[in-house]
Amino acid sequence: MRIDVLTLFPEAMSPFTNASIIARAQRSGIVDIRYTNIRDFATDRHRSVDDRPFGGGPGMVMMCQPVFDAVAKVEREGTEQGGLVSGPTRILLSPQGERFTQAVARELASQPWLMMICGHYEGFDERIREGLKPREFSIGDYVLSGGEAAAMVMTDAVVRLLPGAVGDEESVEDESFSHGLLEYPQYTRPREYEGRAVPDVLLSGDHAVIRQWRHDESVRRTRERRPDMLGEQPNE
Repeated sequence: MRIDVLTLFPEAMSPFTNASIIARAQRSGIVDIRYTNIRDFATDRHRSVDDRPFGGGPGMVMMCQPVFDAVAKVEREGTEQGGLVSGPTRILLSPQGERFTQAVARELASQPWLMMICGHYEGFDERIREGLKPREFSIGDYVLSGGEAAAMVMTDAVVRLLPGAVGDEESVEDESFSHGLLEYPQYTRPREYEGRAVPDVLLSGDHAVIRQWRHDESVRRTRERRPDMLGEQPNE
């Protein structure tokens, strides 16, 4: 998979993607992550990428031209030099987008090429949405200073689903949201710590009983913490 991140702050992205699982995935050739600075496509001497909104109002809006030119260059090089036949799945990081979920992460992990476009300031000129027709995603019902943090979250969630990225791929299948439930409680050594002991069932060696306990605990925890995932209303 190839992931291109178009951003005004590539220096904010690289430390995150050059560590842990994502770094190993890049070294193994599982994913190729590249950054493009949108400001490099500004055409005036001030390297402007934003301007005041027509009609007035607070803040600044990202301009069309630098974004369109950045997208065109990355897609042209990816096709001509990278050997990618089809264009990327274009993604706009925006608080107005659809909610990013584990199901979406799995869908995106099946794509060969993703392009994440990070906004900043008050948002994008609407013609960017109209012209690029990207998918828009939000990682939560709050507003960030820019799309970089959201791009990091999405990159992490997608890359760890790629075959070979995580050493024990079964652990990915058992994680929260993978089967519509939160993950069951986990324990490791020591068996007892300050009066708190590991549940006896996990020491029984009976794998069928352990599987049932884990399922029951997943349901219990989901009902307590995220009843919406079960189609239930939270307790008052």
